[in-house]
Amino acid sequence: MTEEQVILVDEQDNAVGLAGKNQAHLDGALHRAFSIFIFNLKGQLLLQQRALEKYHSGGLWANTCCGHPRPGESNEEAAHRRLQEEMGFDCALSYVTRFKYRAVVSPTMIEHEIDHVFIGRFDGVPRVNPDEASQYDWLELGQIKQQMAFEPERFTPWFKKVMFEYPQLKPDEWAKQMTRL
Repeated sequence: MTEEQVILVDEQDNAVGLAGKNQAHLDGALHRAFSIFIFNLKGQLLLQQRALEKYHSGGLWANTCCGHPRPGESNEEAAHRRLQEEMGFDCALSYVTRFKYRAVVSPTMIEHEIDHVFIGRFDGVPRVNPDEASQYDWLELGQIKQQMAFEPERFTPWFKKVMFEYPQLKPDEWAKQMTRL
């Protein structure tokens, strides 16, 4: 089986090439990614605890789902694909924004991504793929922020950046928007 490819991009998110997923993370190469934030009617965010066997950040809590579009696949197509693969459901998704970040995620791996953010609403029970996530939870954003403040090491770097570091990202507004659907 060949290694999954990621799309390398420039600072404006223009595709400039391809690289193996592991190599891109070893090199800290800027590449395209997406993050999904699924809320329920109560405004709670669906979190996943990454499977311990993941190639990085295993055992850490993250937003609902993350991934990389395949060559020739749109960000939205990839988001729907990974939501189904990781969490066992699909739902309508709305594109909200994108942001760039860089984070050391292990002694040898660096996430350096232009991350496209999608939000959606789901009120059912996820069927989590154990190869991707060990468990899930629905939490209020205030609870998540409080837990991140007291135990930041339990959460992925990109999730902490969304919740605290980027003022243009507004998860509280996303939650309100999803409860009005």
